[in-house]
Amino acid sequence: MALSEQELIRRGKLKELIDLGIDPYPAQAFQVTHLSKTLLKNFKEGEKVKMAGRLMSRRIQGKASFAELQDSEGRIQIYFNRDEICPDEDKFAYNELYKKLLDIGDFVGIEGELFTTQVGEKTVKVKTFLLLSKSLKPLPLPKEDADGKVHDAFNDPEQRYRQRYADLVVNPHVKDVFVKRTKLFNAMRDFFNNAGFFEVETPVLQPIAGGAAARPFVTHHNSLNMPLYLRIANELYLKRLIVGGFDGVYEFSKNFRNEGMDRTHNPEFTAMEIYVAYKDYNWMMEFCEKLLEHCAMTVNGSTEAVFGTHKIDFKAPYPRVSMTESILTHTGLDISGKTQSELFAAAKSMGIEVDQTMGLGKLIDEIFGAKCEHLYIQPTFITDYPKEMSPLTKVHRTNPDLTERFELMVCGKEIANAYSELNDPIDQRERFENQVRLAAQGDEEASKSIDEDFLRALEYGMPPTSGMGIGMDRLLMFLTNNPSIQEVLFFPQMKPEQKHFEMSDSEKIIFDLLKTNPSILLSDLKEASGLSNKAWDKSIKSLTQHGLAKVTKEDDRLTVSLL
Repeated sequence: MALSEQELIRRGKLKELIDLGIDPYPAQAFQVTHLSKTLLKNFKEGEKVKMAGRLMSRRIQGKASFAELQDSEGRIQIYFNRDEICPDEDKFAYNELYKKLLDIGDFVGIEGELFTTQVGEKTVKVKTFLLLSKSLKPLPLPKEDADGKVHDAFNDPEQRYRQRYADLVVNPHVKDVFVKRTKLFNAMRDFFNNAGFFEVETPVLQPIAGGAAARPFVTHHNSLNMPLYLRIANELYLKRLIVGGFDGVYEFSKNFRNEGMDRTHNPEFTAMEIYVAYKDYNWMMEFCEKLLEHCAMTVNGSTEAVFGTHKIDFKAPYPRVSMTESILTHTGLDISGKTQSELFAAAKSMGIEVDQTMGLGKLIDEIFGAKCEHLYIQPTFITDYPKEMSPLTKVHRTNPDLTERFELMVCGKEIANAYSELNDPIDQRERFENQVRLAAQGDEEASKSIDEDFLRALEYGMPPTSGMGIGMDRLLMFLTNNPSIQEVLFFPQMKPEQKHFEMSDSEKIIFDLLKTNPSILLSDLKEASGLSNKAWDKSIKSLTQHGLAKVTKEDDRLTVSLL
């Protein structure tokens, strides 16, 4: 990979440091006594400090200069004076190291004392400094022109997500989101622990992808010579622990679903699931309200949070609306007692995309998602889902066509899902068998196999139980006013990075043709390019190797597609 001019200069400085006998990456520890934000808050003139961090700016003025040091808390101004650092005649450390061989982005350790400048800036006067790590790539820092306009800010989302390490350095406010993420997890954990519940861990690799309707990631265990699935949910394992005698268990789990990516979905996401014995979904609704009110207060210091143009209030209690009532109110359709064909026809008449593989539950879900879900901005419980939509949920105590289930909607999105858990093993087997039938009919999200071990656990007896799952990433989005899930994940999933390369003239001809016709027969593209056989072969090979085009075989014909 070709290096930029700045990268070459920095490597030259690296060599000079090594030639001078200076280790640019020393192994010894550096004892830090103070951090910037805390130090500025509790500033004491003349106090001796030891600090470490990145150099983020420098203003060299002869034998003195000012710089900014950025550590984990923020930035502080530091002052270098040649005579302070080198009181004797040898000014090597200042002239060679600081002025010539250090760069913006280098990690340094400094020792000095606090003072206030003539303009009132709280500053560290450096007595000694040590290079801790040489930066070989310039940071993508914004530049300010003579008119005060900022240019080249590092704000392209794809680059920020792909290089989160650089994003955190040059956009320090990004760190605040992840500080709040930790606060959210800790707040929830404290709430559960104080209620007497037990944090557990369950398997990520599972022999059956169960506990939710989703397409799994599949892998293979070589030693056991068997397929395994990255978990789509941890529900069935947590229920096993209730069978085993725990009264309340919870887990923050990484789940994996081999599905699409958008602003609210990432293939790898964090969910919290909790199961409590001897409770039902009515109890869980009240528990959920109190939990989210507590979390909002801990994270933001208020039950209110701004999300886009909306002000959301997580203060309990929340409205409760049945799914049947919601669909009737917003579409005029009463789904009670409707057959699959009737719901299919109703959905089509509303302009909703459905197909013949969808069962009753899927059709109802599509109608609610298209016509109702987006209307619930303030926290609202949607309750009493039809039986077909909830294969793990207890039948409603007064209506056998419904289940005791709720989802919490906020800003048109689900952030919590909860049940009175099904603990009848015979009923559970019948529902699993129905899921297998749906999978055979083409429903890719339905379970293709029955978890016999889970059914065996239920046959030993599970007490009345309520469970709830919360999407932690999505909840954090609402609490921090971030419309994209990628903003609340350190390292969101990204498509492969396109490597930049300079195209030859013949490669540009092919690429431009593909831009106007993204999929074309190989023979037609070659003829349209007008290139010689040698130039054609070299160019098409280069474009495919760099991931800009691909060649596929369809019905014995080769087709070229633009990626």
